[in-house]
Amino acid sequence: MIGAFYEDSLNGESVEIEYADGRMQPLSAMRWLRYNEGDEHILARCGGPTLDVGSGPGRLTVALTRMGIPSLGIDITPLAVELTRRAGGLALRRCIFDPLPGTGWWAEALLVDGNIGIGGDPAVLLRRLRELVRPEGKVIAELSPPGSQSGVHTLRLRQAGRTGDWFSWATVSIDDIAPLAGRSGFPTVERWTAAGRWFASLS
Repeated sequence: MIGAFYEDSLNGESVEIEYADGRMQPLSAMRWLRYNEGDEHILARCGGPTLDVGSGPGRLTVALTRMGIPSLGIDITPLAVELTRRAGGLALRRCIFDPLPGTGWWAEALLVDGNIGIGGDPAVLLRRLRELVRPEGKVIAELSPPGSQSGVHTLRLRQAGRTGDWFSWATVSIDDIAPLAGRSGFPTVERWTAAGRWFASLS
């Protein structure tokens, strides 16, 4: 059901995120169809085979492919996978916790556009990526800005009176990434900011 709402948002339809505390905000998935300012700072740190987790319509997967870097996008939404393939990228309809090709082979894994929140438990997600990347591999994550609060949120998607099931999603402040990364098998953290976005490379 989440994927159906996400597809509608990719198609330009109005979809909202409803939080359990009553807050609402638009989903606006169409912004992931095109370059986002600051993307080049992510791409520049990808030097080997790259796994794009929650790749959506695949703007980063496709950009890496055009740069000559082997890349694979994974997403649970059929339309997102189709759009990636149509644009020339390689993508599979998979959850990050499903069996995936290339276990232990990936040089980088990307958690961009808030995807460190997948599953609602960033430590579990990062430990899964520790299995997927090579021993010297990196996770490049986009994070919430300094001073923001890390936490787990209960939310669902809403459109025209229809609602999906409640699910958990996490946010991680860049202030909190170092101890989280260390507990998850990534003792080294490099942090930077670009175009109003905050990132960390975990290795």
